[in-house]
Amino acid sequence: MGHSGLNQIEKKAAFSLAAVFGLRMLGLFMILPVFAIYGEQLVGFSPIWIGLAIGAYGLTQALLQIPMGMLSDKYGRKPVILGGLMVFLLGSIVAAMSETIYGVVLGRALQGMGAIASAVLALAADLTREEQRPKVMATIGMFIGLSFTAAMIVGPIVAESFGLSGLFWFIAFLTIAAMMMIQFIVPFSVNKAPRGDNVALPAQLGKLIREPQLFRLSLGVFILHMALTACFVTLPKQFVQAGLMLEDHWQLYLPALLGSFFLMVPFMIFAIRKQKEKQMFASAVLLLSASLLFFWYLPSTLLVLTILVVLFFTAFNYLEATMPSLLSRLAPAGQKGSVMGVYSSSQFFGAFAGGFLGGAIASTFGEAMIFLVMACFGLLWFIAATGMKPLKKSKSYSFATTINNEQQANDVVSQLVVSPGVIEATLVHTESVAYLKVDDKIADLAQIKLLLKPPVNE
Repeated sequence: MGHSGLNQIEKKAAFSLAAVFGLRMLGLFMILPVFAIYGEQLVGFSPIWIGLAIGAYGLTQALLQIPMGMLSDKYGRKPVILGGLMVFLLGSIVAAMSETIYGVVLGRALQGMGAIASAVLALAADLTREEQRPKVMATIGMFIGLSFTAAMIVGPIVAESFGLSGLFWFIAFLTIAAMMMIQFIVPFSVNKAPRGDNVALPAQLGKLIREPQLFRLSLGVFILHMALTACFVTLPKQFVQAGLMLEDHWQLYLPALLGSFFLMVPFMIFAIRKQKEKQMFASAVLLLSASLLFFWYLPSTLLVLTILVVLFFTAFNYLEATMPSLLSRLAPAGQKGSVMGVYSSSQFFGAFAGGFLGGAIASTFGEAMIFLVMACFGLLWFIAATGMKPLKKSKSYSFATTINNEQQANDVVSQLVVSPGVIEATLVHTESVAYLKVDDKIADLAQIKLLLKPPVNE
């Protein structure tokens, strides 16, 4: 079979798993644009409980992300994914049936306990060849981005028609659809992809958390999602006060998000072509901080809010799209799964911190102060981002190898690291796998495979 494109199994895996991931993220995001308003109708309402309800899923998601990936390695991908979706479904039902803010917080925490992201990504890796894996992961990433956009538009429409309870029942329906796809459409995996590239390994985590370049990205994604969640503790109310009824909020989100995508793409192309990735990344962080500062400083007219939402999401989407790529290039060979585990946990901890801090700030200092505090965090991130080192262009690959002893493994690695285009090489002879970071425009993949499968001496 040729290596030029996805085969039928890879296409089926890419789109079905992307749809499952997208449906679940849609369910998590849909309350963002509406809960600040509808949550006021619940018994026990207060700004801090509103923030906790918005961000509660982040805490449980962060705590269970890595353990769920490890469980999928031991007991199989599909059983763990279906179990996670079942817990997510239970959380959605608890939230739908709750008349108190406390019940909704419990439901959202249960939703987060269905932490299937690492298991889904590992299954995607199991079902794809190493040459095609980046395309499949990119497809899943695209669907996550689309799910956020869809949630901003669909959430207000569903909530207006069926109320907050109806919104959670709709999320429960989406979860059942995702379970059906996992059971009946997603292919069953036979061969597992190498563990180090796809599942977090506990022994590696401490060292990776302390690595300065990776720490900057983990700090960044924490602040990015903290700012997003905190803003939605108050932003929907700002729109209503500016004269835009909740059922019409999609009319603002749709053009604003589409506009932000169109603005983002030229900057991404410029950064890659001119090799200005570090500078553009830092500029996007500065734009995010500036938009938050202006949310606090400028009068909240509809025109001002619309312009600032476009600027905020231009920066947000640029950073959200580029950070996983930067992460994969920074990740040591064979440790991508662990690096992604730390990164994902930081992202979800950020979502929880944003909800909690947003509610606490609103209760103590007023809702406008949320933007100023988040802008200060953004400036802290900007300072950290300016210290990033320039990155080499690279792709990560994992290859099967017939080498099964340490001496031979050391000899082959010594040859690999001096081969043209090879940036880093790790060979785990006990698992018969080699991890490489290469510049694939220079590296000779065919020659690398020959080195990894030497002829057996008679």
